[in-house]
Amino acid sequence: MDRLAGEALDERLQAFLAEDMGARDVTTETTVPVEARAVGECVAKSACVVSGLEIARRVFELLDPELSWQSEIVAGAGVARGTQLAQLAGRARAILTAERVALNLLQRMCGIATATRRYVDAVAGTPCRILDTRKTAPGLRPFDRQAVRDGGGSNHRYDLSAMALIKDNHRRLAGGVEAAVAAVRAGAPAGTAIEVEVETDEELRAAVAAGTDWILIDNQTPETVARWCRIARDRASPPQIEASGGMTLDRVRAYAEAGVDAVSVGALTHSVTAADISLELYPA
Repeated sequence: MDRLAGEALDERLQAFLAEDMGARDVTTETTVPVEARAVGECVAKSACVVSGLEIARRVFELLDPELSWQSEIVAGAGVARGTQLAQLAGRARAILTAERVALNLLQRMCGIATATRRYVDAVAGTPCRILDTRKTAPGLRPFDRQAVRDGGGSNHRYDLSAMALIKDNHRRLAGGVEAAVAAVRAGAPAGTAIEVEVETDEELRAAVAAGTDWILIDNQTPETVARWCRIARDRASPPQIEASGGMTLDRVRAYAEAGVDAVSVGALTHSVTAADISLELYPA
Protein backbone atom coordinates (compact mmCIF):
# COMPACT_ATOMS: atom_id res chain seq x y z
CA MET A 1 0.00 0.00 0.00
CA ASP A 2 3.04 2.28 0.10
CA ARG A 3 2.88 3.23 -3.57
CA LEU A 4 -0.71 3.44 -4.71
CA ALA A 5 -1.40 2.78 -8.38
CA GLY A 6 -4.01 1.27 -10.64
CA GLU A 7 -7.24 0.05 -9.07
CA ALA A 8 -6.02 0.64 -5.51
CA LEU A 9 -5.33 4.30 -6.27
CA ASP A 10 -8.63 4.74 -8.10
CA GLU A 11 -10.58 3.23 -5.20
CA ARG A 12 -8.96 5.61 -2.75
CA LEU A 13 -9.59 8.64 -4.96
CA GLN A 14 -13.17 7.63 -5.68
CA ALA A 15 -13.79 7.44 -1.94
CA PHE A 16 -12.40 10.96 -1.54
CA LEU A 17 -14.65 12.20 -4.33
CA ALA A 18 -17.71 10.53 -2.84
CA GLU A 19 -16.97 12.09 0.55
CA ASP A 20 -16.72 15.55 -0.99
CA MET A 21 -19.65 15.26 -3.38
CA GLY A 22 -22.29 13.83 -1.07
CA ALA A 23 -25.58 13.32 -2.86
CA ARG A 24 -24.73 15.72 -5.68
CA ASP A 25 -22.74 18.83 -6.59
CA VAL A 26 -25.74 21.10 -6.32
CA THR A 27 -23.90 24.30 -7.25
CA THR A 28 -22.28 22.99 -10.41
CA GLU A 29 -25.33 21.05 -11.58
CA THR A 30 -27.58 24.10 -11.27
CA THR A 31 -25.24 26.73 -12.72
CA VAL A 32 -23.24 24.96 -15.44
CA PRO A 33 -24.94 23.45 -18.53
CA VAL A 34 -24.37 19.71 -18.90
CA GLU A 35 -22.78 20.21 -22.33
CA ALA A 36 -20.41 22.98 -21.22
CA ARG A 37 -16.68 22.52 -21.68
CA ALA A 38 -13.85 24.37 -19.99
CA VAL A 39 -10.13 24.98 -20.26
CA GLY A 40 -7.94 25.93 -17.39
CA GLU A 41 -4.58 25.92 -15.70
CA CYS A 42 -3.16 24.95 -12.34
CA VAL A 43 -0.88 27.71 -11.10
CA ALA A 44 1.52 27.75 -8.16
CA LYS A 45 0.70 30.84 -6.11
CA SER A 46 3.67 30.15 -3.84
CA ALA A 47 7.15 28.79 -4.51
CA CYS A 48 7.17 25.06 -3.83
CA VAL A 49 8.58 21.64 -4.60
CA VAL A 50 6.13 19.81 -6.83
CA SER A 51 4.52 16.55 -5.81
CA GLY A 52 1.17 15.01 -6.67
CA LEU A 53 0.48 16.33 -10.15
CA GLU A 54 -0.27 12.85 -11.49
CA ILE A 55 -2.55 12.21 -8.52
CA ALA A 56 -4.47 15.41 -9.26
CA ARG A 57 -4.69 14.48 -12.91
CA ARG A 58 -6.17 11.10 -12.03
CA VAL A 59 -8.83 12.72 -9.83
CA PHE A 60 -10.05 14.76 -12.78
CA GLU A 61 -9.87 11.76 -15.13
CA LEU A 62 -12.10 9.67 -12.88
CA LEU A 63 -14.94 12.11 -13.58
CA ASP A 64 -13.91 12.88 -17.16
CA PRO A 65 -12.01 9.99 -18.79
CA GLU A 66 -11.47 12.12 -21.91
CA LEU A 67 -9.82 14.97 -20.02
CA SER A 68 -6.92 16.65 -21.81
CA TRP A 69 -3.94 17.27 -19.49
CA GLN A 70 -0.59 18.82 -20.35
CA SER A 71 2.32 19.36 -17.98
CA GLU A 72 6.08 19.46 -18.30
CA ILE A 73 6.73 19.73 -14.55
CA VAL A 74 8.34 16.65 -13.00
CA ALA A 75 7.94 15.49 -9.41
CA GLY A 76 10.61 16.94 -7.18
CA ALA A 77 11.09 20.07 -9.27
CA GLY A 78 11.29 23.37 -7.45
CA VAL A 79 9.08 26.03 -9.02
CA ALA A 80 8.68 29.75 -8.48
CA ARG A 81 5.50 31.58 -7.62
CA GLY A 82 3.39 32.03 -10.73
CA THR A 83 4.55 28.85 -12.47
CA GLN A 84 1.96 27.08 -14.55
CA LEU A 85 1.91 23.49 -13.32
CA ALA A 86 -0.57 22.04 -15.81
CA GLN A 87 -3.11 22.88 -18.49
CA LEU A 88 -6.36 20.95 -18.70
CA ALA A 89 -9.49 20.85 -20.79
CA GLY A 90 -12.65 18.82 -20.63
CA ARG A 91 -16.21 18.66 -19.34
CA ALA A 92 -16.79 21.71 -17.19
CA ARG A 93 -19.02 19.97 -14.67
CA ALA A 94 -16.55 17.15 -14.10
CA ILE A 95 -13.62 19.52 -13.63
CA LEU A 96 -15.51 21.68 -11.14
CA THR A 97 -16.73 18.71 -9.12
CA ALA A 98 -13.25 17.17 -8.94
CA GLU A 99 -11.47 20.47 -8.28
CA ARG A 100 -11.43 20.49 -4.48
CA VAL A 101 -10.22 16.92 -4.02
CA ALA A 102 -7.57 17.31 -6.70
CA LEU A 103 -6.28 20.57 -5.24
CA ASN A 104 -6.42 19.36 -1.65
CA LEU A 105 -4.15 16.44 -2.47
CA LEU A 106 -1.88 18.48 -4.72
CA GLN A 107 -1.48 21.33 -2.23
CA ARG A 108 -0.79 18.95 0.66
CA MET A 109 1.73 16.88 -1.28
CA CYS A 110 3.55 19.97 -2.56
CA GLY A 111 3.61 21.35 0.98
CA ILE A 112 5.16 18.16 2.36
CA ALA A 113 7.69 17.95 -0.47
CA THR A 114 8.65 21.60 0.07
CA ALA A 115 9.17 21.15 3.82
CA THR A 116 11.15 17.97 3.24
CA ARG A 117 13.45 19.67 0.75
CA ARG A 118 14.24 22.37 3.33
CA TYR A 119 15.33 19.75 5.85
CA VAL A 120 17.32 17.84 3.24
CA ASP A 121 19.09 21.05 2.25
CA ALA A 122 19.77 21.84 5.91
CA VAL A 123 21.81 18.64 6.34
CA ALA A 124 23.46 18.74 2.92
CA GLY A 125 27.09 17.62 2.98
CA THR A 126 26.53 15.14 5.82
CA PRO A 127 25.60 11.43 5.49
CA CYS A 128 22.40 12.06 7.44
CA ARG A 129 19.06 11.20 5.85
CA ILE A 130 15.75 12.89 6.62
CA LEU A 131 13.02 10.40 7.54
CA ASP A 132 9.27 10.75 7.82
CA THR A 133 7.19 9.17 10.59
CA ARG A 134 3.78 7.52 10.98
CA LYS A 135 2.34 10.89 12.06
CA THR A 136 0.21 11.10 8.94
CA ALA A 137 -3.47 11.87 8.40
CA PRO A 138 -5.46 8.59 8.31
CA GLY A 139 -6.05 7.55 4.73
CA LEU A 140 -3.33 9.81 3.33
CA ARG A 141 -0.19 7.93 4.31
CA PRO A 142 0.76 6.69 0.80
CA PHE A 143 0.36 10.23 -0.59
CA ASP A 144 2.31 11.78 2.29
CA ARG A 145 5.16 9.28 1.90
CA GLN A 146 5.36 9.89 -1.84
CA ALA A 147 5.62 13.61 -1.17
CA VAL A 148 8.48 13.03 1.27
CA ARG A 149 10.34 11.03 -1.39
CA ASP A 150 9.69 13.76 -3.97
CA GLY A 151 11.19 16.26 -1.54
CA GLY A 152 14.37 14.19 -1.28
CA GLY A 153 13.62 12.52 2.04
CA SER A 154 13.40 8.83 2.92
CA ASN A 155 10.54 6.80 4.31
CA HIS A 156 10.64 5.16 7.74
CA ARG A 157 8.47 2.09 8.42
CA TYR A 158 5.13 2.14 6.61
CA ASP A 159 3.09 0.52 9.35
CA LEU A 160 3.36 -1.38 12.63
CA SER A 161 4.20 -4.65 10.87
CA ALA A 162 7.18 -3.27 8.95
CA MET A 163 9.65 -3.48 11.87
CA ALA A 164 9.74 -3.56 15.66
CA LEU A 165 10.20 -0.13 17.21
CA ILE A 166 10.52 -0.55 20.97
CA LYS A 167 9.69 2.78 22.61
CA ASP A 168 9.48 3.86 26.24
CA ASN A 169 6.04 2.39 26.90
CA HIS A 170 7.04 -0.94 25.34
CA ARG A 171 10.21 -1.05 27.43
CA ARG A 172 8.37 -0.42 30.69
CA LEU A 173 5.58 -2.87 29.98
CA ALA A 174 7.98 -5.58 28.78
CA GLY A 175 10.32 -5.23 31.73
CA GLY A 176 13.27 -3.42 30.19
CA VAL A 177 15.34 -3.29 27.02
CA GLU A 178 16.71 -6.83 27.18
CA ALA A 179 13.29 -8.38 27.85
CA ALA A 180 11.63 -6.39 25.07
CA VAL A 181 14.27 -7.30 22.48
CA ALA A 182 14.15 -10.95 23.49
CA ALA A 183 10.35 -10.95 23.19
CA VAL A 184 10.48 -9.53 19.68
CA ARG A 185 13.03 -12.11 18.59
CA ALA A 186 10.88 -14.88 20.02
CA GLY A 187 7.58 -13.73 18.61
CA ALA A 188 8.19 -11.73 15.42
CA PRO A 189 8.87 -13.20 11.97
CA ALA A 190 12.49 -14.12 11.36
CA GLY A 191 14.50 -11.19 10.03
CA THR A 192 12.29 -8.50 11.55
CA ALA A 193 14.40 -5.38 12.08
CA ILE A 194 14.50 -4.10 15.64
CA GLU A 195 14.88 -0.49 16.73
CA VAL A 196 15.06 0.57 20.38
CA GLU A 197 14.43 4.04 21.76
CA VAL A 198 16.89 4.86 24.56
CA GLU A 199 16.84 7.57 27.18
CA THR A 200 19.84 6.72 29.37
CA ASP A 201 23.40 5.44 29.03
CA GLU A 202 22.29 2.14 30.55
CA GLU A 203 19.48 1.67 28.04
CA LEU A 204 21.82 2.55 25.20
CA ARG A 205 24.42 -0.01 26.29
CA ALA A 206 21.74 -2.65 26.78
CA ALA A 207 20.32 -2.07 23.32
CA VAL A 208 23.77 -2.20 21.71
CA ALA A 209 24.64 -5.36 23.63
CA ALA A 210 21.39 -6.94 22.45
CA GLY A 211 22.48 -6.40 18.86
CA THR A 212 19.58 -4.22 17.76
CA ASP A 213 19.54 -2.94 14.18
CA TRP A 214 18.69 0.66 15.06
CA ILE A 215 19.01 2.94 18.06
CA LEU A 216 16.50 5.79 18.41
CA ILE A 217 17.73 8.76 20.45
CA ASP A 218 14.77 10.96 21.29
CA ASN A 219 14.76 14.45 22.81
CA GLN A 220 18.44 14.63 23.70
CA THR A 221 20.96 17.41 23.12
CA PRO A 222 23.36 17.22 20.17
CA GLU A 223 26.21 16.77 22.66
CA THR A 224 24.54 13.73 24.22
CA VAL A 225 23.73 12.35 20.79
CA ALA A 226 27.36 12.68 19.70
CA ARG A 227 28.57 10.87 22.84
CA TRP A 228 26.02 8.09 22.46
CA CYS A 229 26.95 7.68 18.79
CA ARG A 230 30.55 7.02 19.85
CA ILE A 231 29.42 4.46 22.43
CA ALA A 232 27.06 2.69 20.01
CA ARG A 233 29.67 2.45 17.29
CA ASP A 234 32.34 0.93 19.51
CA ARG A 235 31.59 -2.55 18.20
CA ALA A 236 32.24 -4.61 15.08
CA SER A 237 28.70 -4.31 13.68
CA PRO A 238 27.27 -1.07 15.04
CA PRO A 239 23.57 -0.22 14.74
CA GLN A 240 22.16 2.55 12.64
CA ILE A 241 21.35 5.61 14.74
CA GLU A 242 18.29 7.84 14.44
CA ALA A 243 17.64 11.09 16.26
CA SER A 244 14.18 12.56 16.77
CA GLY A 245 12.18 14.87 18.99
CA GLY A 246 10.89 18.31 18.07
CA MET A 247 13.28 18.74 15.15
CA THR A 248 13.30 22.18 13.55
CA LEU A 249 15.24 23.60 10.63
CA ASP A 250 17.52 25.60 12.88
CA ARG A 251 18.43 22.53 14.98
CA VAL A 252 18.58 19.64 12.54
CA ARG A 253 22.10 20.20 11.22
CA ALA A 254 23.57 20.02 14.72
CA TYR A 255 22.13 16.52 15.05
CA ALA A 256 23.37 15.51 11.61
CA GLU A 257 26.85 16.70 12.53
CA ALA A 258 26.62 14.77 15.82
CA GLY A 259 26.97 11.63 13.72
CA VAL A 260 23.51 10.13 13.35
CA ASP A 261 22.53 8.18 10.24
CA ALA A 262 19.07 9.73 10.11
CA VAL A 263 16.83 12.33 11.67
CA SER A 264 13.09 11.70 11.73
CA VAL A 265 10.81 14.73 11.48
CA GLY A 266 7.17 14.26 12.40
CA ALA A 267 6.35 17.83 11.40
CA LEU A 268 6.79 16.95 7.73
CA THR A 269 3.39 15.28 7.76
CA HIS A 270 1.60 16.18 11.01
CA SER A 271 1.93 19.96 10.61
CA VAL A 272 1.63 20.44 6.88
CA THR A 273 1.62 23.94 5.43
CA ALA A 274 -0.14 23.43 2.12
CA ALA A 275 1.29 25.02 -0.99
CA ASP A 276 -0.89 27.74 -2.50
CA ILE A 277 -2.15 26.40 -5.84
CA SER A 278 -5.14 27.60 -7.81
CA LEU A 279 -7.22 26.33 -10.70
CA GLU A 280 -8.45 28.99 -13.11
CA LEU A 281 -11.21 27.86 -15.52
CA TYR A 282 -12.63 29.50 -18.65
CA PRO A 283 -15.33 28.52 -21.16
CA ALA A 284 -13.91 26.46 -23.99
